[in-house]
Amino acid sequence: MKTTGNTIFISGGSAGIGLAIAKKLNAEGNKIIINGRNEERLQNALQQLNNAVAIQGDLSVEADRVRVAENLKNNHPEVNVIINNAGAAFAYLLNETQNAHEKAAIEMNTNYFSVIHFTELLLPHLVQKKEAAVINISSIAVFGSHKMLPTYGATKAALHSYTLALRQTYEEQHNVQIYEVYPPLVNTDFSAEIGGANGIPPSEVADELFLALEKNQFDVPVGDSKQFFAKDLV
Repeated sequence: MKTTGNTIFISGGSAGIGLAIAKKLNAEGNKIIINGRNEERLQNALQQLNNAVAIQGDLSVEADRVRVAENLKNNHPEVNVIINNAGAAFAYLLNETQNAHEKAAIEMNTNYFSVIHFTELLLPHLVQKKEAAVINISSIAVFGSHKMLPTYGATKAALHSYTLALRQTYEEQHNVQIYEVYPPLVNTDFSAEIGGANGIPPSEVADELFLALEKNQFDVPVGDSKQFFAKDLV
């Protein structure tokens, strides 16, 4: 995958891993379009990027997904990479809550169903490009759950399964590449509730993704996630 001259859409791009990826790919000569729910945070993020664009919207809401996708296709037709990074997670213990199913439904909608739909909306556009990519930000949680995140891991496992199927679907159509990134605990506001201060910096995720793009390495383990992959991959 080329690493410069792309137009890249990043959901959840106003902070954390998404912003770190935006900064890295922006510095390497790519145009960046960030998305997030909070307009103020988006504007603050734009101040840290060069010639970037922000599109406000909550991709967990169907109407917003459709609106953002149409905005991209109509106003930014050059977009050739989408990074599905926006996510939701609840930290709680199953024996201390009575609404685990409600929390799980929110996580599953944001981390899985919304990604499928948004990708589906953009794929007919992406397949027309000479070189395009879908990059799903997964998690080390694919490989095992944690009692403080009892339903989050299942949503990322579902995303992993979908990503594999998507990759197999387009493996003979060489202009569309499908990547999956597996961050471990990362020091962001998103993970603060589960001890994120002990995690790796989000810039490490961005750096690993960039190297993977250079090598056409479709699975992108980061930090502790590398233990789950063969040595020749990492």
